[in-house]
Amino acid sequence: MSAFVDTNILIYAADKCAPIPKKTQIARELLRLPGLNLSVQVLNEFTVNARHPKKLNLNFEEELRWIECWLRFPVHALSTQTFLRARYYQQKFTLSHWDSLILASAEGAGCQRVYSEDLNVGQSYEGIEVVNPFASIAEDERKI
Repeated sequence: MSAFVDTNILIYAADKCAPIPKKTQIARELLRLPGLNLSVQVLNEFTVNARHPKKLNLNFEEELRWIECWLRFPVHALSTQTFLRARYYQQKFTLSHWDSLILASAEGAGCQRVYSEDLNVGQSYEGIEVVNPFASIAEDERKI
């Protein structure tokens, strides 16, 4: 099954904190799965967060190394069709423009699953399932 990866997965994977946070471990393991796809939007959002001093705060060389990793995945362009389909998702499901673009890009890439912690987990958006790979962490935190 092909799947689409939202930006937050890439951001957690690139986190350089020590010791390695649980979300970083999960994100890095997830990114080893076959059939994953990204979009230009996801790369742009990663870049903004990579450079931000209060987010990843990566220097240019660190950022470039991660971008080179991300470019090993199929990266789908944003098109007029993707934009218009995103507007459909936005209206039908009352989503943000950016989340709607993620769904439209996933659909355009032929993905049946989106890995994200931002969308409604478990909801099917026109046959696209949203999976939060960090859900087990939230469950563990509730038990404490």
